[in-house]
Amino acid sequence: MYHLPSRRKKKKKTDKLNLVPILDSVFILIFFLLLSAQFIKIFEINSNVPIVSPAEPPPSKKNKEPLSLTVEISKDAIILLTGSNQSELKKFLANPEGEFPLVDYHTFLIDLKKKHIDEKTVIFEPSEEVEYEQIVKVMDATRLLDKTDETIYKKDEIGNDVPLEFLFDDIIFGNITS
Repeated sequence: MYHLPSRRKKKKKTDKLNLVPILDSVFILIFFLLLSAQFIKIFEINSNVPIVSPAEPPPSKKNKEPLSLTVEISKDAIILLTGSNQSELKKFLANPEGEFPLVDYHTFLIDLKKKHIDEKTVIFEPSEEVEYEQIVKVMDATRLLDKTDETIYKKDEIGNDVPLEFLFDDIIFGNITS
């Protein structure tokens, strides 16, 4: 009878890989990456690009000329223009420090919104010398209704009075160059 050699009879015991230290180091690495990451809050202000089309604009619902509100912002003034002929509606001059009278501007826009309740669009045309922060301040005064402002109501589809949340919230930049 044939016997197998003794070294083949013995089965080798395989060692299991210890993954605990590797997992510990991965979790510590993840912890330090999360601590070292900088979390930034990014703010976005919605704005549309002007539409260029050879077609005629759609007819208005009430046969009255649209407001066509345009806000020209220069270093020393905010000029409100209206209508298709872009006639000057109101001018707000900056003070000697370069600050615009945004409270007066905002109050005027509230009165204008009451007369043109369905209008939402405003065209912004800032000049190059105006600082970004000033443009954002004017945009906020144009878009937002403060809690201290008088409530403006609009009729919904059913006929119920609904308070408006925004003044002119559809902002289009009209003088954008590529």
